Amino acid sequence: MNSFLSVPTTDSARLFADLDERSREIFRRVVEGYLATGEPVGSRNLARMLQVSLSPASVRNVMADLEQAGLLYAPHVSAGRMPTERGLRFFVDAMLEIGDLDAEESGRIEAQVAAAATGASLDSLLSEATMMLSGLTRGAGVVVAGKQNPPLKHIEFVRLDAARALVVLVGEDGTVENRLLDLPPGLPSSALVEAGNFLNAQLLGLTLGELRAQVEQRRTIMERELDVLVTGLIDAGLAVSVGPSDGRQLIVRGQANLLDDLKAAEDIERIRLLFTDLETQKDVIDLLSRAEDGEGVRIFIGSENKLFSLSGSSMIAAPFHDSSQTILGVVGVIGPTRLNYSRIVPMVDYTARVVSRILERKR
Repeated sequence: MNSFLSVPTTDSARLFADLDERSREIFRRVVEGYLATGEPVGSRNLARMLQVSLSPASVRNVMADLEQAGLLYAPHVSAGRMPTERGLRFFVDAMLEIGDLDAEESGRIEAQVAAAATGASLDSLLSEATMMLSGLTRGAGVVVAGKQNPPLKHIEFVRLDAARALVVLVGEDGTVENRLLDLPPGLPSSALVEAGNFLNAQLLGLTLGELRAQVEQRRTIMERELDVLVTGLIDAGLAVSVGPSDGRQLIVRGQANLLDDLKAAEDIERIRLLFTDLETQKDVIDLLSRAEDGEGVRIFIGSENKLFSLSGSSMIAAPFHDSSQTILGVVGVIGPTRLNYSRIVPMVDYTARVVSRILERKR
């Protein structure tokens, strides 16, 4: 079994032991052919590729046994065979050979991530790492991390129209966060200015959480000094700025890469479903967070997880940490189940390690 991965399934070792050398070789050829082309692999082509001399009929018999074991299937009558999701999991757990990145690829990852880290926020660093991974793998790069909570430098309420405003939060580290806020009917523009002035007077380098606590402590004074509408606006502005309840943020880059290699109408439908999955941010965050459970790369294939059960997609992800070895988030790649696992796994792993090294130096 390949110790590089951290999610073996319970039956992979048993399946590997049950297959003889010839069956393993034929299965490996089918999977590698599918990952390279997305097409079924036929017995005649397989017979020509094998090092041992086997007739197409003998190859078909072995493929039938592999199909009976749930590792292969025929998408059409008289077609070749393709791996099932169970077959892909077995291949990844028991047969996948993963090498080191070459010097050019590792150098490119190191240079791009390091360049993004120079004087930039963690959000910018992670966004660049995600975009870089997307470009290298031709999949969608993803990262989930705890929302940063820098000391604030300025807060402003900006009216968009009669019913909506933006709450603009400017951090001392240069980050800017905009949150949409619904306004009560008839709220005057002076209330926006007054709410901003009150909050900025309280800042003094506080984080958002500390500011909320400060406002709560001064609740009686605030209600005595400020209009009811202004008080309500302050409460709404601070609440809407909290973000997701678990304090996690998701960055997705390079979704358009998933449109580059569509081969049939079913591929288009699969990508449409995947785009819908990616819009469900909480589910993507929950799935990525499962990769924080241990060291190393984790691979999630198709319907093994609820999120990708319809789109038939895979995700390769690895955690990154700070100098105290506290895991801060997960970086990864999402794409079709026929991702080039042997190439992408070391890329994701190396990117996570580069991000960790940079964060260790920053703290």
